Amino acid sequence: MTQTLEVPPIAADSVYTRLGGAPAIHALVTRFYALMDELPEAYAVRRLHPESLVGSADSLFKFLSGWFGGPPLYIRERGHPRLRMRHAPYVIGSEERDEWLLCMRQALAEQVSDDALRAGVVRAFEEMADHMVNAGTAHRAACVA
Repeated sequence: MTQTLEVPPIAADSVYTRLGGAPAIHALVTRFYALMDELPEAYAVRRLHPESLVGSADSLFKFLSGWFGGPPLYIRERGHPRLRMRHAPYVIGSEERDEWLLCMRQALAEQVSDDALRAGVVRAFEEMADHMVNAGTAHRAACVA
């Protein structure tokens, strides 16, 4: 038995819509991974990824589509994202988190002219990135708290 996922219409005020929909999210993901390849400061996070970033870009695009309030492409294809579980095989410390955020902040700065929207998206990414840390001081402090 297959379950169909009913998709509500995309809200006009969703982050997905405000960013510019699928074309804008594709551009953001493309620039994000280009920065990961280009910036020497992103070496630690880049080496966690496969040589080709095509699959990573596809997954991130699909995840962000739903996370931003657009079509839930990732969930349709793979189920609940379970981000922490899916990233558990990789050692993610504060260095990797910071490098990931460096690339994403720069990609957002280059593509999102609405300061308030960009700031809100950055805050959401910072919270997500903090949640992904599974090694090092930040992780130990979170486990103790």
